[in-house]
Amino acid sequence: MEKLTDQRSDRLLSLDVMRGIIMILLAAESALLYDSLAGLEAGGLAGSLIRQFFHHPWNGLRFWDLVQPAFMTIAGTALYFSYRKKQQQGISWKQHFRHVLIRSFRLFLCGVALHCVYAGKLVWELWNVLTQLSVTTLIAYLIIGRSIKVQLAVSVCLLLLTELLYRTVLMPGFDQPFAEGRNFGSWMDTVLMGKINSDGWVAINILPTAVHTIAGVAIGKAFSTYKTHLLRNLITAALLCLLAGYALDLLHITPIIKRISTSSFVLASLGWVILIFVMIYWLVDRLQYRKYAWIVTVVGMNAIFIYLFFETVGRQWLNGVVKIFSDGLVGWTGIQDAGLEIVAAFAVLLAEWCLCYWLYKKRIFFKL
Repeated sequence: MEKLTDQRSDRLLSLDVMRGIIMILLAAESALLYDSLAGLEAGGLAGSLIRQFFHHPWNGLRFWDLVQPAFMTIAGTALYFSYRKKQQQGISWKQHFRHVLIRSFRLFLCGVALHCVYAGKLVWELWNVLTQLSVTTLIAYLIIGRSIKVQLAVSVCLLLLTELLYRTVLMPGFDQPFAEGRNFGSWMDTVLMGKINSDGWVAINILPTAVHTIAGVAIGKAFSTYKTHLLRNLITAALLCLLAGYALDLLHITPIIKRISTSSFVLASLGWVILIFVMIYWLVDRLQYRKYAWIVTVVGMNAIFIYLFFETVGRQWLNGVVKIFSDGLVGWTGIQDAGLEIVAAFAVLLAEWCLCYWLYKKRIFFKL
């Protein structure tokens, strides 16, 4: 834990805004807001909108499938800014690498520990986003000082390697590259953990989704080094990623599957993430629309803390306690059960935001 002593005037506020938006969306999921809205069983446009806040069951892409890639991407951008700052302070790549290694180890431990909390016992599971980020961070840092062209080449190699593994490593019972629970990723889970995920997630996603973190590093490098035509180049890159990702899917070459992070998914999701980041950057840092940015930045500046909080204390205790009081205070109005669930979810989300706001006002920021 550390106290903030100063604010950098050159800080890219849009990065904090995007991180804050991601954490609020994740906190809302943990508070069961989306499940509560789904309980309304709305049809038509409303139902379609609510479904966007749940992962696609397999082959396809929804808004919620972009949250983890966005988290991985901005983590890479923040990593590059940290690396550049250390360079300016005279700290070498090797010296900073020790810090990155320790932080990655802590992220890994937190990710594994969260699965133990979910299960209510000691388990060995590697599907958590923090566990994966611990590895993708190391991969990205190994080439952080290289040119964007080299980073692009490594990214392409990682996607090609993923394609090769899924298409050529065909083990008994796991010989269908893009079938749920019967692919290379699921087989690797039996090797690494002795089990497969009932929802189709695989730990080997660390390879293809490392491309998101590497892309984040490249974006940070572009913001720091290549000012000319920056937004045009980012938008062009985003459109190329979207074109390649959706073309692979539509031509039935590689389906877009988030749960095993296929190359087409990585490209399509990265394209959307870059476009979203460009839009936020344009509004916040170019047009200076910052009046209400603090609402989300107070959450984004304690991202890891609030994530661990709502995934443990929130799910295990706060959700239930808040519901007791919210039901008691508004139940007399005659609101139906589905409505009470929504009120409770918003109340939990507000309580977690207030906690972040209090930490921000006290200038207390937690880091791993």
